[in-house]
Amino acid sequence: MKTIILIFSIFLVTSCDNSQFQSTEITPVLISKGEMFNGNYNPTKHNKIFDNSTEWNYFITDVWAIATIPNEAIVNFDQHIVIATFDKPRSTGGHSIDIISITENSNNIVVIVEKLNNGDLTQIPTRPYHFVKIPKTTKEIVFE
Repeated sequence: MKTIILIFSIFLVTSCDNSQFQSTEITPVLISKGEMFNGNYNPTKHNKIFDNSTEWNYFITDVWAIATIPNEAIVNFDQHIVIATFDKPRSTGGHSIDIISITENSNNIVVIVEKLNNGDLTQIPTRPYHFVKIPKTTKEIVFE
């Protein structure tokens, strides 16, 4: 009898729904990526989530003050949020800050950020950035 109960218990444990452990890759929509950041916005390396049009519109007006705002920067915040990552200012060109992947888990969304390009001999101050939009979520966004 103990053997039957043990086998039945093992069967129940191994046949449980594992959906809580599944993760899904999110494919972001590129808004802008580069190293010539025009704004005087927070000069430290950091990440930022924009989830409302007031803050985003103020931000993009500063960023694209001397250039045309790209069509992708027009965001419907009923449907999307913006994930932005900024590197610190660099004294040379050729640097990057890169959103490598965005993965939705049961409790949060994980954004992997790396620095893929480490500079070159171009003698111009730069500030690498990467802006994307993803479907709106209420889950916590974690940067790694």
